[in-house]
Amino acid sequence: MNDRDDALRKELGRTGPEETDYEPAVEPPFKAATTPLPSRPPVDYPTREAAAEVETPREHLPPEAPPPPPPPPPRDVERPDGGPRPPQRFGPPPGTPRDTGALPVAGRQADPPPQWRPPAPPPPHQQQPGWQGQPPRPNQPPPGQGPPQYGPWQGQPHGQDSRAAPPPPTGSYADRIRADDLVPSKRIVPARGWRRVVYKATFGLINPGQSPEEIREAQLEARIKVKLRGHYKVGVMGKGGVGKTTVSASIGSVFAELRQEDRVVAIDADTAFGKLGSRVDPKAVGSYWELAGDQHLETFADVRSRVGNNSAGLFVLAGEGSPARRRVLDPAIYREATARLDRYFSIAVVDCSSTMDTPVTQEVLRDLDALVVVSSPWVDGAAAAGQTMDWLANRGLTSLLRRTVVVLNDSDGHADKRTRAILAQQFAGQGQVVIEVPFDPHLRPGGVIEGTAEMSGPTRRKFLEIAAALAEHFPANGERGRDR
Repeated sequence: MNDRDDALRKELGRTGPEETDYEPAVEPPFKAATTPLPSRPPVDYPTREAAAEVETPREHLPPEAPPPPPPPPPRDVERPDGGPRPPQRFGPPPGTPRDTGALPVAGRQADPPPQWRPPAPPPPHQQQPGWQGQPPRPNQPPPGQGPPQYGPWQGQPHGQDSRAAPPPPTGSYADRIRADDLVPSKRIVPARGWRRVVYKATFGLINPGQSPEEIREAQLEARIKVKLRGHYKVGVMGKGGVGKTTVSASIGSVFAELRQEDRVVAIDADTAFGKLGSRVDPKAVGSYWELAGDQHLETFADVRSRVGNNSAGLFVLAGEGSPARRRVLDPAIYREATARLDRYFSIAVVDCSSTMDTPVTQEVLRDLDALVVVSSPWVDGAAAAGQTMDWLANRGLTSLLRRTVVVLNDSDGHADKRTRAILAQQFAGQGQVVIEVPFDPHLRPGGVIEGTAEMSGPTRRKFLEIAAALAEHFPANGERGRDR
């Protein structure tokens, strides 16, 4: 080996034994190896242009099967000017690529070894240069694009967060700014019970808020106060003695108290000496015949003189209560009187006769928007209520049945809980709304119903439920009331 070979070895970092012009045959260490180990091809240092084209670092690539070995170079390859063949590369490639044309040739003085420089960092997402002659891998991404798990999305600027940004909120800024989110809600003052006592005793410093019962009642009252467009008529039917008239006056009083912007009237359509007038206003002097025969009803004050009212604000059109002058109510008188009432009243509660097939009852049914069927919590009263609903279904009044509420009224306080539960289950199984009204001594027959203030708490809550169930069918917003 001459000085030129020594300088070349120092430049390439070769410190092993001298390389001869031949490669001795190496015997395999054991007979089990059937295929010879592939010889490593000569190292050809890539140029700067080739190094700039690769992208992803080699350590980031997934492990793959080794490529097929290239054919070994022939031993009698002619070397330029008899110079030594390039040494084989066993370590990692150098950081700075060199030009292959800088190798010394025979007859030329070897250039001094270049100064060592630190390797330049590879461009982002580029591949580390490898040894020349490596075949392309089948799953290797094209230059300029790294694996999707190591880089941002394709077409996304470098350094931008790859997570998807939330969509912008819809609507205007004014719509998104709500007072309910910014202003704390005010706790409502309790109206009764120990919560009211605590509030009063602390002079309002401690406000426990409403009880669950008060919250439930407030929700029912809100349902009753929904908007109403046009007129709404509710009929009340039931066997004699079940408390039909009491239920009619109580429902009308609930609507009158909670819907003070609307006028509510109770109409006595019972042809068998109805008692609705005496339960609401015993001093009422007007009746169907006076209202229908008055030709000067031009204002509400004129109508007001023909009807009575109680302290809750419920007006009443009484029937014929005097047996001395018996005037029979017919459909024509009923239509004329109710047509005049419709001009000034929004809600009407009609106390119907216990006989279903009378002409007046059939006229009332044709003019109803909802129906309340009253039953006692006993077998005879429940059977009569069931016959009433069968009679309606047989005459094709199915739409009215869908707006029917069944009331189990305990008028004497002797009904047992088991019987009430069985009857409620039977009626509810037919798709009806069933509400049980407990016994209340303030609602006994013969007394005047001035409003809900004299009722017990459970009784008032049950009548609120009845009125709320009826109010669900109010025509509101763009709907029109039924043509009459």
